[in-house]
Amino acid sequence: MATYQDSRYNIALPSGSGGALVPIKTLTASSSATLSFLNGADSVVLDDTYKTYIFKFYNIHPATDGALFSFQADTGTNTSYNQTMTTTFFTSIGSEDGSEGSLGYQTGDDQTQGTAFQRLMDIGNANDECGVGELTIFNPSSTTFVKHFISRVQMYENGNRTMDKYIAGYFNTTTALTRVQFKFNSGNIDSGKIKLYGIKDS
Repeated sequence: MATYQDSRYNIALPSGSGGALVPIKTLTASSSATLSFLNGADSVVLDDTYKTYIFKFYNIHPATDGALFSFQADTGTNTSYNQTMTTTFFTSIGSEDGSEGSLGYQTGDDQTQGTAFQRLMDIGNANDECGVGELTIFNPSSTTFVKHFISRVQMYENGNRTMDKYIAGYFNTTTALTRVQFKFNSGNIDSGKIKLYGIKDS
């Protein structure tokens, strides 16, 4: 196997260990209640074509100040978006005036075998406020294992603070996931884009 040398740690790492991002679909919000990616809709697929799928968020802006941007998934042709998940959630915070800086676990934002939409970020709705980040779902088409996911997002929160949030967990189902939906808990997605990519095996 070909390797390259990482001089920082003096170790040899395998080359070609990462795959290329393959664009699948872009959804653009315009006062949208939800943004949904599902099998069979304009050739969008969450099948075994790729083992890893990444959703990237660009300038997500809420209509409602401080609204919570969140996601859920479903199986088959179901549209309830209430799959059982267990999650973990922690946040780093820095305020504009320097009065606040913290890092901590958010006990009210995780789920223990819950079926609610999982919170990703809370965003202010002033003209210059938005949120960005990504969500990765691993092997959603598996019919053997539960479906793991990780997310990292960064936002301009309505309290004039920057927040860096880390969320991870799993959908506790061995049924293939076929659709993922994003929405705010209050009001519409005023603007922003979500792009879906598959990771091609190298």
